[in-house]
Amino acid sequence: MRIDKFLKVSRILKRRAVAQEACSAGKVVINGREVKPAHEVKEGDVVEILYASGTLKFKVLEIKDYVKKDDAGKMYEIIE
Repeated sequence: MRIDKFLKVSRILKRRAVAQEACSAGKVVINGREVKPAHEVKEGDVVEILYASGTLKFKVLEIKDYVKKDDAGKMYEIIE
């Protein structure tokens, strides 16, 4: 699954367009490398999102095309 879609489906970011902008601006890092919106994410990847106020680092646990709001948190585990 593309990283921009994963960020939207998991509800880490509200909209896919916002996720695409973050990736294009170099604010999304997977396993230590900056990625573009089309980068494929897989289970076990460590993703870091750089915000102005800090960073969010999490590990991808599962990938699904659609999840309910209550189950979105089960797709990832926050690290640090």
